[in-house]
Amino acid sequence: MNTHVKITDSAPTDLSRRSFLVGSAATGLVLGYAGVPGIDQALAAPSAFEPSVWYSIAPDGLVTVTCGKADMGQHIASTMAQIVAEELGASWKDMRVQLASNDPKFNDPVLGAQITGGSWSTMMNFDAMSRAGAAGRIALTEAAAASMGVPAGELVVRNSTVSHPKSKKSMTFAEIVKSGKITKTFTPDELKAIKLKTPDQYTMVGVSVPQLDIPPKVNGAAKYGIDVMLPGMVYGKVVTPPVRFGATVKSVDDAAAKKVPGFIKAITLDDKTGSTSGWVVAVANTYANARKAADALKITYDNGPNAKLSSQSLIDEAKRLQALDDSGQFFVKDGDTAAAFGTAAKVMEAEYTTSINIHAPLEPMNATAEFKGDILHIYSGNQFATRSGGIAAGAAGIDPKFVVMHQMWLGGGFGRRLDADMMVPAVQAAKAVGKPVKVIYSRENDMTMDYSRPLTFQKVKAGVDGDGKLIALNHDVVSAWPTARWGIPDFLTPSVDKKGPLDSFTVNGADFFYSVPNHNVRAIKNEMAHNATPSGQLRSVAPGWTFWAVESMIDELAHAAGQDPAQYRIALLDGKGKNDGGAQRLRNTLLAAMGMAGYGATKLPKGEGMGVACVSSQERATASWTACVAHVAVSPSGEVKVKKLTVATDVGMQVHPDNIRAQVEGAALWGLSLAMYEKATLKDGGIEQTNFDTYTPLRMSQTPEVAVNVIANGDKPTGVGEPAVTVIAPALGNAIFNACGARIRSLPITAEAVKANMKA
Repeated sequence: MNTHVKITDSAPTDLSRRSFLVGSAATGLVLGYAGVPGIDQALAAPSAFEPSVWYSIAPDGLVTVTCGKADMGQHIASTMAQIVAEELGASWKDMRVQLASNDPKFNDPVLGAQITGGSWSTMMNFDAMSRAGAAGRIALTEAAAASMGVPAGELVVRNSTVSHPKSKKSMTFAEIVKSGKITKTFTPDELKAIKLKTPDQYTMVGVSVPQLDIPPKVNGAAKYGIDVMLPGMVYGKVVTPPVRFGATVKSVDDAAAKKVPGFIKAITLDDKTGSTSGWVVAVANTYANARKAADALKITYDNGPNAKLSSQSLIDEAKRLQALDDSGQFFVKDGDTAAAFGTAAKVMEAEYTTSINIHAPLEPMNATAEFKGDILHIYSGNQFATRSGGIAAGAAGIDPKFVVMHQMWLGGGFGRRLDADMMVPAVQAAKAVGKPVKVIYSRENDMTMDYSRPLTFQKVKAGVDGDGKLIALNHDVVSAWPTARWGIPDFLTPSVDKKGPLDSFTVNGADFFYSVPNHNVRAIKNEMAHNATPSGQLRSVAPGWTFWAVESMIDELAHAAGQDPAQYRIALLDGKGKNDGGAQRLRNTLLAAMGMAGYGATKLPKGEGMGVACVSSQERATASWTACVAHVAVSPSGEVKVKKLTVATDVGMQVHPDNIRAQVEGAALWGLSLAMYEKATLKDGGIEQTNFDTYTPLRMSQTPEVAVNVIANGDKPTGVGEPAVTVIAPALGNAIFNACGARIRSLPITAEAVKANMKA
């Protein structure tokens, strides 16, 4: 089981030689540094009330919440403000949001780092943000009681006003802050001891309030990384080699580039962080001229050790590794599968594959770097400020404590901006030319150099008894190891066979909530793929491929036993032992999806079928309970029309109902896109697909009806941004089998594969 632990940057930040100054600008929170002791306090508004690092209340009563999470369209900044407002008692019209810098004080309360991913944000920060809001309410109440001369216990806080019903006295938050009488502070133990509201007392949480980030995004006030403009700024355009990783630059001829107006310099990157390999950046006075100069450069490469590799090479290597008894490490090792297979009435084996997939967020990768004395300023939208600050520092050859990250709004992330490769050329170019440099990737740069979802090969072996009950399962997962690439030991998981750490973010989901007495899961690192296609975290991460295999195999077992696949799952979700609690919630979610979809209620026409799948994404320790019933129609040519996706999800606590529904719908369509349409291929060491003409995500015309059933039971909130991604592909595969008898085991699902596997 994967557990969360606090992590720190490889170089601990020492702030003793500087102090943060907080000011305002069009880009939101701006941080600078000064060597004059106390200057930050002198410049700060003396009457502002800051009960927590997460928000402040200004003398005009406006409450500004600082969001320590990357906001990439999922409205997490507004969600954090909503949680604070609930316990604070603030009026929603008074709430504002801003994005946090990389100041360590903004580290995640649970993870101890600034990272946005895993659908963790609300589930992990709900309690901390609630307590921050409650602490502010208590402090405001005590100050108001002192000013009004009434007992604090008789006061009511609502709509940014503290009132005393008996005397009819009241004070607004603005009046209390301006009074300067707030003196209450809290120790960590006192914060933990605060009694929070119960769900029946909520007036803000559970309400679909207007999202705070939408107006500035509509009117242009919200600034993205691509919007950054600095005095004297110039532009960089990267030139990338024909192979994904491993190339080196042998020579650069810039004679033709020098004829481009505004050309400044071509810089060959010397990247000690290993984020890039064989890159050159052309710098010019405008982006258009930088592009022209980049196109004019004549670069020769040593394409390195991966120049002849292909997708087939990676699959062949994966199969070779899987066949070795001593490959990999065990993530799960329960019971004795070998003995159980020996007594099984039937043993089934199947191989499942997924392709390389590309993030492709619509805002191109970008970063702007500026050196001000000893301080490096980075302007970019980023999902992992803790790690990215270290990479920027490594690219500059400076101590990480001298890097200031200015967080921008993200025009899409999906895991792509967990990496910081876009900062490397900006930093080294800015250092080389002595000016601020903005680097913007072309779509081709981003697609061919994406930290993609890895190609995976999985083999599943299952044994059943005479009644068809699953008694043993072996599951081998072979892939590149995205998280291991980060070099952060605390993000790895000790293997149960004591062979060393493994990347659990390649096998999460395989430790499911079905009751199987004998169960092995082996994580096998494909070094060839790891080196040739450095991989990252794409929306849903491992459960996007592990549940493809698990839920497909469960379906195959059910059909082999002559049982309904949904009822077969329900029997396995008996909640025994370590599965208690989780299995019941997953079973209830499956039943909800079945009921909403009308599964089994009517006879479908020939060529149509419904398929089910249920998942506990992301990780077992932070599971979200999601089920899908997919309804498809399959033509004799093998073409699949997805008629409807019915998704049920148990979210525990529902903060913003409309946003949850939107997240689930978007995740379901993302899952459909991965399942049916998206595929990148490696040839001669490089990614072949360079734009949306050859890498083809779901189009609007291909979008089916999506029905969502949100189960809100008042329990702790779960994540909703990713889980529905993982349930769609197996539900579709299972529906296709029910429609035409074609069992598909490779993603994406193609008409050719369906037709080839149809039963006569």
